[in-house]
Amino acid sequence: MERAELAGWLRLSLTPGVGDGAVRRLLAAFGLPDAIFAQPEATLCEVVSTAQAAALKQPPSGLQAQVDQTWQWLHPADDPTGGAITRRVVTLGDAGYPGSLLEMVDPPLMLYVLGAAAFDLTQLGRSLAVVGSRNPTPQGASHARAFARALGEAGLPVVSGLALGIDGAAHLGALDAAGDAPVLATVAVVGTGLDRVYPARHRDLAHRITLQGLIVSELPLGTPPLTQNFPKRNRLIAGLARGTLVVEAALASGSLITARLTSEQGKEVFAIPGSIHSPQSRGCHALIRQGAKLVESVNDILEELPPLAPAARTPSTDTPSPAPEHPLLDALGFDPVSLDALSARTGWSAAQLQAKMLELELDGHVSRLPGGLFQRAAVG
Repeated sequence: MERAELAGWLRLSLTPGVGDGAVRRLLAAFGLPDAIFAQPEATLCEVVSTAQAAALKQPPSGLQAQVDQTWQWLHPADDPTGGAITRRVVTLGDAGYPGSLLEMVDPPLMLYVLGAAAFDLTQLGRSLAVVGSRNPTPQGASHARAFARALGEAGLPVVSGLALGIDGAAHLGALDAAGDAPVLATVAVVGTGLDRVYPARHRDLAHRITLQGLIVSELPLGTPPLTQNFPKRNRLIAGLARGTLVVEAALASGSLITARLTSEQGKEVFAIPGSIHSPQSRGCHALIRQGAKLVESVNDILEELPPLAPAARTPSTDTPSPAPEHPLLDALGFDPVSLDALSARTGWSAAQLQAKMLELELDGHVSRLPGGLFQRAAVG
């Protein structure tokens, strides 16, 4: 990403009073950030409110400092890892943006990613979230680590929140399963900027994750651990994974927010039962009463997950020839994508995209999916 492009996305994300919903409408109407800022205020008012249009015409306070800080974070003067660990910003207009988040009603505009250079967020199609209490029982922490290890051994990366307790145990279990293998073991979705580690006692764990996984945040660098950001973080945990396992949780636990969001996204929720006398078990019992699957072994989880489509097919000699090179196919990638996301990636209007997608659809190179999504047609 060039510095000017980064500045445009940061300006869009930091403009006060302009939320992600308004930004998505702007991207769908005008394309990339530079095109949005080039519009007259009257034209912007056709898509957003008068106050929002006025705010968009003025660079937000502190923008240049944020651009400088983010650029320096992306390009550190000294990299002791020799490039093994990379720092990335993935925007809603990026082909590397995770397809599962595009299915959410409120996908984040930008994602900051820190981790092994060989891994990216599009590899999370098999992942499962493991969450729970920050103050688990010894048995609960043991369960979290054991289940995460078993999931990892079954080929499922573990997504969690790097919090104390169950989250930390889940990350450790996934790393146990990976050993020294070059596989994406675990993803930590955090509620701070990626220039800090919270809680501080997980600094060593965070370093291990960057070697065999990823740490992800939607929050700008410098963001401290503010209470209101953690429920937002939870929706990304639910959004990235195929389902959520709750190990231990009190009735007021944030893990129940993650479970609810998982269910609202049409994904599976799993819960481990515990003692009727333990406050940390009451959240799991409530989830089970509401329809979450009671889990006693990792097989109880694996049997509920729908089979994944093959990663790729080898064309046979009697199959149609591959799709021709086309900029829209490059922008489409290989995950289901909405027109809004394609508009952000290409800068084309919705009307232009509709016409191009229809052309590719008729030629058999694109499939139309439920919910207004599009995907490259399978070959073979």
